[in-house]
Amino acid sequence: MSYDEYRATKIESGLLYQDFVVDVLFQTIGLVIVQYTSRAYQIAVGESRTGVEIKHDEKYATTGNLWIEVAEKARPRPGDYADAGINRGDNSWLYVIGDYDRVFIFGKRILVALSQSGRYKLRENRTKTSIGYLLPGCDAEKYALYIINPNAKEKVAKMVGDLEALGRALHRAVLADPAQRSLFPETED
Repeated sequence: MSYDEYRATKIESGLLYQDFVVDVLFQTIGLVIVQYTSRAYQIAVGESRTGVEIKHDEKYATTGNLWIEVAEKARPRPGDYADAGINRGDNSWLYVIGDYDRVFIFGKRILVALSQSGRYKLRENRTKTSIGYLLPGCDAEKYALYIINPNAKEKVAKMVGDLEALGRALHRAVLADPAQRSLFPETED
């Protein structure tokens, strides 16, 4: 898989998780999050109107650590990193991170203070696109403002699988009608 394919997969995974978190936070604590989807708004204002940044940590279940990002690059390349995550100068005041089974809500200020404390070593990720620190789960439990345990990983995996199957079925149906073929590339799958 090329880096561009890997990145596209991670972006889609992050968007799905954002949608999940928006629903979970509304249903559990009544917090309404209004996400910005355009790059222009995200750069000028922040990730959301409500000042909430949401991150999906796909490795939390296996490592027990949360990756708290402080800087990023869009792709591996020589040169400087841009402030990101908790170091972005945007309207974010809450930082929500976790997976489908456990969602942590932090005040952004505590994560910045932990980053500056020297207690956690800043490191570059393996793709060389992010700098951050690993926050152990036991520390995350101490510093989080709130923790939600939706235990939904299996349900989300089934939902995504169902959507993929539906997409393939629709694609086959469209290909079966010659009048529709001009709208889609010719493939058999």
